[in-house]
Amino acid sequence: MKQSIRTRFTLTFIGLTALILLMIWAANTWILEYYYIQDKIANLENGYRSIDLMLQEDPLSEMEPYTEGSDADALSKLIRDFGEKYNTTIVLVDSVTGRTAVSSARDKTFLANKVMEYVLGQYRDKPELLRDHENYIIQRTYNPAKRGADLEAWGFFSDKTTLFIMSTPLSSIKDSVSISNRFLVTVGSIALVLGCIVIYLTTREITNPIMKLAKQSQEMMDLNFEMKYTGRQKDEIGVLGTNMNALSDKLKETITELKQANEQLQRDINEKIQIDEMRKEFIANVSHELKTPIALIQGYAEGLTEGMCEDEESRNYYCGVILDEAVKMNRMVRQLLNLTALEFGNDALVMEEFDLAEVIRGILESSGILIRQKEARVLFERKEPLMVAADEFKIEEVITNYLNNALNHVRGENEIRITAEEEGDRAVVTVYNTGNPIPEEDIPKLWTKFYKVDKARTRAYGGSGIGLSIVKAIVDSHHQTCGVRNKEGGVEFWFTVALAEKKEIEKNGKNS
Repeated sequence: MKQSIRTRFTLTFIGLTALILLMIWAANTWILEYYYIQDKIANLENGYRSIDLMLQEDPLSEMEPYTEGSDADALSKLIRDFGEKYNTTIVLVDSVTGRTAVSSARDKTFLANKVMEYVLGQYRDKPELLRDHENYIIQRTYNPAKRGADLEAWGFFSDKTTLFIMSTPLSSIKDSVSISNRFLVTVGSIALVLGCIVIYLTTREITNPIMKLAKQSQEMMDLNFEMKYTGRQKDEIGVLGTNMNALSDKLKETITELKQANEQLQRDINEKIQIDEMRKEFIANVSHELKTPIALIQGYAEGLTEGMCEDEESRNYYCGVILDEAVKMNRMVRQLLNLTALEFGNDALVMEEFDLAEVIRGILESSGILIRQKEARVLFERKEPLMVAADEFKIEEVITNYLNNALNHVRGENEIRITAEEEGDRAVVTVYNTGNPIPEEDIPKLWTKFYKVDKARTRAYGGSGIGLSIVKAIVDSHHQTCGVRNKEGGVEFWFTVALAEKKEIEKNGKNS
């Protein structure tokens, strides 16, 4: 900021005041004298007209001798008043008799002789003609006695017999101009200094609010909208401050909305990218999972077609492999359809109350053959009922997936422990199996479709990597949580389900 408004106001005032003083000085020096002379000429002309009108009504030659109240007395009074008012000496001469009829001058003889000399064309010094009227002229002459100039009007009135001369001094005009200019400079300088001080102090009341508004605008430019204008002026600056505050609030609200919209857009973009990556990964995983069974089915079917298995035992073996791979493909497809229905909310929950402990015992009984094949020891010690509110079929599928996962990965002591306990308003079910821990970096990815900790993606356990994704989708549809953690000597999977007394709350949550 090179110059503040305060400084510019002060400089403008100084310049304007100095210009006005200079113009007055110039007018005094070059115009005042001319204006003064023109005013004096106008006075002489007015005086001539006034006296001439009186003489037209009562000529000087016909006036009665001077007595109080007579026409001569009235004319004398007019000339005396005019002379006193305008500092003008007037002499009227009867040109026929040469008698000085009326005069306001002490030395009326001198003026009477002077006007007679003018009539005869006798001039001591050639005068300067200023106005030339029909019956008289106005001129400027030099007065040696006063060493100055006089303004004179002389000639005849309308009656053509009354000669007159009017004289007013001009000698003081130049001195008056000089004195006026000196006075103007002195007073103007004092006024200029005082005015500068006053304007400099008063402009602070204007510039301070403007500086506050400027600071507020700077803060707004830096996206800080907390600063507000607090002035109470009711003028234009007050209106500007109020509008700045409103603008600040509006910008803050708009920028906040834009940030939120931008964040939402970024989330949508990231989600789209993630979905696209998941789609690519899903296609790759499905292709990988289907590639092996399709190849086996094709190979064994071609063998049967070409008659490679003539004996019944070989044919039965080939057909068994084909049937087994078809079952695996069918199971994977059903799991994918089930998972898709859960993720898109197309598989509605059938909420009911049931004994969770009884469901677990039933699953263990139906999986007895598989447990014995794995030579595993499964422990579930709860005897009392545990009433929960959920979709019994889907909760059974969750427990079955956890159990199958545990059977596929049990090692060491080959022990599997299942617990179901109340915890607040929920029941917590855990499935623990002895074996190798899961790498920590793989734990968050276990719930992803087709993800396997086994990077080689072998078919050792016959799993497709969809089971845990189905578990996550079922638990989420119940508005519950699930997870996995490494424990000493093994791995523990868990999930929660609402207790029976929370049934109405769960229904309301689902409807919302």
